[in-house]
Amino acid sequence: MALVVLAVDDEPPALDELAYLLDRQADVAEVHTAGDATNALRELNERRIDAIFLDINMPGLSGLELAGVLTRYAEPPAVVFVTAHEGKAVDAFEVGAVDYLLKPLREERLAQAISRVIAAGEGSPRPPEMTAQRPAGGGDEVIPVELSGVTSLVRRDSISWVEAVGDYARLHSATGSHLVRIPLSTLAARWQDHGFHRVHRSYLVALPMVTGLRTSGSSTLVCVRANGASETVELPVSRRQLRELKDRLVRDPMRELKATTEDASQR
Repeated sequence: MALVVLAVDDEPPALDELAYLLDRQADVAEVHTAGDATNALRELNERRIDAIFLDINMPGLSGLELAGVLTRYAEPPAVVFVTAHEGKAVDAFEVGAVDYLLKPLREERLAQAISRVIAAGEGSPRPPEMTAQRPAGGGDEVIPVELSGVTSLVRRDSISWVEAVGDYARLHSATGSHLVRIPLSTLAARWQDHGFHRVHRSYLVALPMVTGLRTSGSSTLVCVRANGASETVELPVSRRQLRELKDRLVRDPMRELKATTEDASQR
């Protein structure tokens, strides 16, 4: 079993050393890295990861908190803690860690951890084409966002619409507005099959939040419930997207669409 692993440590020299040692392991096919929990979650949502080798003390979400988040995934990666602190082993195994390694790392000890990861995975093989890991229960993606040094998790199903801000995107959700370092084009492609539609080069909307379409002169506006509230925002729809948007709205059960569209047409 050739593993795809993710190394996470907020100290660059330690991260480089961990990635180097993992890459030397015969059973490791790919090594990806992240300097904090936010980027680790982004990697986990971008690609299949079999095991995560994780420091405990990190800014934002700690390693233990990140491991707790992973327990809610339908197909969680195996977790191995790599730390200089001996006193957190009990907490580590309470969140389901496969192994607990102390720094400085020894290659033979790391090899034992790899063997334990493989043994743990043999009982529950993963689909080889799985490219993103979703939380269990609702099966919905979570997006890590940072505000004033605090990392929060925003569920995709809480997002009403997204706007492009250069190479960033601003998520408008039930928890507020959040700027993330992900291009709108990436989110549009990733969420196309999860109820989102790109109505304009600058806007992506959640179809369940659409309450109607309104014509204003030669332009068409889509009415979107703002952050799950009763208020709505109106966003422009490009001409080339209008037909597909209407088709998707007809296919998807929009309870409020017909009444709201009729009301808008009478304004």
